Amino acid sequence: MTFKRPADAMAQRTNPHHLIVVALETFFVPVPKFDLPAPYTYELREYARTRPDQVAERIADADVIIMTVLPVPANVLRPQVSPRLKMVSVVASGTDSVDLAACKARGIVVANTPHCNAVSVAEHALALYFAVRRSVTLSHTMVRAGGWPKMGTMQKALDGPDGKPPRTCRDETLGVIGYGAVGKVLEATAKSLGMKVLVSGRKGSATAAEGRTAFDTLLRESSVIVLCLPRSPETLNLISDAELDAMKPYAVIVNVSRGGIVDEKALVAALRARKIAGYGTDVYEQEPASDENSPLIGPDTADLNIVTTPHVAWCASDTIANYNRATKENIEGWLSTGHPKYPVV
Repeated sequence: MTFKRPADAMAQRTNPHHLIVVALETFFVPVPKFDLPAPYTYELREYARTRPDQVAERIADADVIIMTVLPVPANVLRPQVSPRLKMVSVVASGTDSVDLAACKARGIVVANTPHCNAVSVAEHALALYFAVRRSVTLSHTMVRAGGWPKMGTMQKALDGPDGKPPRTCRDETLGVIGYGAVGKVLEATAKSLGMKVLVSGRKGSATAAEGRTAFDTLLRESSVIVLCLPRSPETLNLISDAELDAMKPYAVIVNVSRGGIVDEKALVAALRARKIAGYGTDVYEQEPASDENSPLIGPDTADLNIVTTPHVAWCASDTIANYNRATKENIEGWLSTGHPKYPVV
């Protein structure tokens, strides 16, 4: 694909210390005011949203770009397209939307903002857990459809595939898959609620490190499984048919990681076959998710115990403050020392 840059972007800027910072997705998090070390100055260009086909034009003369989930592929990272680009600042923990290999080959620094949303995501995971375990969405839909007067009592709507009422926290065993900042906050909070907590080892490993539980054992023993790990080639379809078959019939799964880690078609099939009790998710294989691109959404799944939220687990006032702090530390630190505080590449 060929891109054309505006004529003014083709000209060599005379001041190498004056940086053009292009923020491509301020819809998610506003850009903080930067206090750059002397002699650096900057011009900020802000775009609320950017389509993939607009990236090349908007970063044509950028020194720094700030983005969240927008794809930054190799073709826009070529010197012919973004000749002055020196840094990609990601306002998120995940960097899977940036071609890291292309950045490394060009010497472009990539920094992310880890741990900023740990408390919010952990709390959201627990909110999804309670909603699924108590069949909140399913019973809400049934009440709205006039089911309560017809049935007289709806307590059986909360029963799991094992035919028993929902468990309380003191009877739950929570399996945490992904023991980063979110996993650690989740572990502490779950224990305070009375849950037993298991932390997963790596899938495919017969043994687990001290303090960890083998992946296959965790699947068999947990009544609640929460996924909070990065998406990578190794974690795609981490949970699919075989893993779902290994779970308890009253198990619920919560996914606050990334789409693609759970095989959505296999998940829906397992719920239909009543192999597990429910699924709560904030992430999807394709986003924005709709009944056109996700098997989790649509009228044919309305009778299943699925709770969906639109990738907003991160959203909280302290998360935004943390993102702003970390973004400042990355860009200002890179200019001061040559290294951002949270380097990726």
